[in-house]
Formats: sequence, C-alpha cells, structure tokens
Amino acid sequence: QVQLVESGGGLVQPGGSLRLSCAASGSNFRIYTMAWYRQAPGNQRELVAKITSGGTTTYADSVKGRFTISRDNAKNTLYLEMSMLKPEDTAVYLCFANAQQPPGPVLSYWGQGTQVTVSS
Repeated sequence: QVQLVESGGGLVQPGGSLRLSCAASGSNFRIYTMAWYRQAPGNQRELVAKITSGGTTTYADSVKGRFTISRDNAKNTLYLEMSMLKPEDTAVYLCFANAQQPPGPVLSYWGQGTQVTVSS
C-alpha cells in the first residue's frame, strides 16, 4: 500500500495564499502521475491540477495563473501553491497518485483530504 497524507489547508481571506503538501509513503514504490482534486459540498470532485513524473503540468481553467503544482521526486512529495484565492476555491482538496509497488500493477491512491476555506 502507498499512503498519501495532505497538509497545509486552513482558513484564508480572499486574495490570500496557501501551500498544500502531499507526502507519499510506503515500501518500494514508484510514483507516476500525481494530481490535486477538490470537492465542495454538493459538487462533484473536480481535477485542479496534475503533474506527470516528467514534470508536465495541466490545470483546470478556473485556477490557471493562480495555482502552481510541483513535486519533489526525491521526497515523494506533491505541492500546490495557491494564490489570489477566491471564495469559490473553498473545498476539500485531495491528493491523488498513480503508483506501483513492483512487481504489482499501477494502482490509484487517494489521500484523506485537507480543508481549504476562503472567507473574510
């Protein structure tokens, strides 16, 4: 099993910034694509940003220019730098990873989520 643990959420005023982290742990694993999703009450889970093992990034239109996804492969950690936050960014942010524990298959893993609330 690969475990994903998010941190860094909290309450921030509109226009503020937050940095989320997601640390992956387990035995003898390799991580491929990682991503951040978010889910607000009553809404479907949506992709915020993803990054491949080679560093190629993709963003939802709603966060382009405001959020930056990055990863530290040596530390098996994923980051999301969020700036110019808006109330509509309020959601539980979840970390996602495709990972493999050889010789097993590539599987999908989810973290428990961290709450981000943007409010004055």
